[in-house]
Amino acid sequence: MGDAVKFQTPLPFTEGRLKVIITGAAGRIGRGFAEFAADRFDLLLLDRPGADLSGLGAHGQTEHCDLADLPRLTELCRGADCVLHLAAESNTAATWDSLLAANIVGTYHAFVAGRSAGCPRVVFASSVHAVSGYAPGRQISADAPVNPGNLYGVSKCFGEALGRYMAERAGLTVMAVRIGAFQKPDTAREPDSDWMIGTFVADEDLYRILERAIRIEGIRFGILHAVSNNWFKRLDITATSELLGYEPVYDFMQLSPRFKDLFTDLPHGRDPSGAGNGGTSR
Repeated sequence: MGDAVKFQTPLPFTEGRLKVIITGAAGRIGRGFAEFAADRFDLLLLDRPGADLSGLGAHGQTEHCDLADLPRLTELCRGADCVLHLAAESNTAATWDSLLAANIVGTYHAFVAGRSAGCPRVVFASSVHAVSGYAPGRQISADAPVNPGNLYGVSKCFGEALGRYMAERAGLTVMAVRIGAFQKPDTAREPDSDWMIGTFVADEDLYRILERAIRIEGIRFGILHAVSNNWFKRLDITATSELLGYEPVYDFMQLSPRFKDLFTDLPHGRDPSGAGNGGTSR
């Protein structure tokens, strides 16, 4: 995780009802996390003008805000303990023109607004696509060099690099969470779910990571991998488990066992008897 991080695990967590700003709150992750976290945090739920915020009011205060409007975003961040930056152009085939406004300028504004408003922590929603350029079948550690497989991944590498800069030079603390294939468990049972064998992260597993990334103390910058306890993990979750005490509940192969013969012989697979544990969380 880089020489910026000096720690001894386990690290402490901030207790109580922190004030958390969520950008992109109307998206799939934002809506689910808002429901999960409503009784844990005081939430200010933001999304772009025109976004459907219906139903989110039950979980916190809602506001439309264009991330291009840095002064307004800064004002909304005042008094917050954390900005959870989920807003993004999420199409992995997106072109540079569509990525520039949301994933480059918007991400920069989210960090700068948090810093300018005195918010101490930004949790940045990065992606497996920041490292998806590595060969299939290779497990990727959190300290491996970035290797994006598409321009969307390039934009997430930018957010990680900006977060490191802001942590080292601007006084923020930043946690970048590389999110795998975010799905509800029932989706893993579908016949065509093989594309997420190594990257599946169940919604509830991700929400627990995000909550702990918001609360963790004693670390300036970190990269956390977010996948479930799958037989094969494209993203190694050792650092996530050690730093956050993350114990994923779900396993893709338990949800969809018909695929298990494809992976039990790979170095990072594991036998259902428990005889091997390569790539599993500690």
